[in-house]
Amino acid sequence: MPHGHSHDHGHGCSHEATDVDHALEMGIEYSLFTKIDLENTECLNEETDGSGKTVFKPYENRLDTSKFVQSDADEELLFNIPFTGNIKLKGIIISGANDDSHPNKVKIFKNRPKMTFDDAKAKADQEFELTRDARGEIEYSPKVVTFSSVHHLSLYFPSNFGDDNTRIYYIGLRGEFSEAHYHGVTICNYEARANAADHKDKAFDGVGRAIQ
Repeated sequence: MPHGHSHDHGHGCSHEATDVDHALEMGIEYSLFTKIDLENTECLNEETDGSGKTVFKPYENRLDTSKFVQSDADEELLFNIPFTGNIKLKGIIISGANDDSHPNKVKIFKNRPKMTFDDAKAKADQEFELTRDARGEIEYSPKVVTFSSVHHLSLYFPSNFGDDNTRIYYIGLRGEFSEAHYHGVTICNYEARANAADHKDKAFDGVGRAIQ
């Protein structure tokens, strides 16, 4: 269920300081955008090339409406988001305009690179009905068990509240990050190349064995 972060902390005179602390804490927690492989991130049906990448920004910049993504041919948007390691996704914030262009649903898929709109018609790992959130205050909580080892995330926005196009200003991702370990793969590849070099003067059959 979505829940807001705009509640009253009830600390009287310390309320302002508490809000500052809360904002700093949220900024740290919502820093997974720094672990996105932006170069290989794609947004399908974006009106302006590359604009989809701009919605992944610091929490404290979530109200910056100068950068946004808007859908092109219809109201659908599909993000394919690779990470530089593995994440455990614990929270997501989706902020758009306070009008009918705000998406009203998101379908979330894990570890399915290069998804297309046809792929996105499949059953999602989780989906949420969205509320208009112009201030980036509503957090949706994915099932931690489902999203505990994620190296690629796809977010499919099939519709909005009635506009011809969908507009998103900010997507925030909260969770934990761990480095990917590729050492085993590197060693295997190196050995495979070395073996091939050893037999470079021999012919190979279909399964790579040297034919004597």
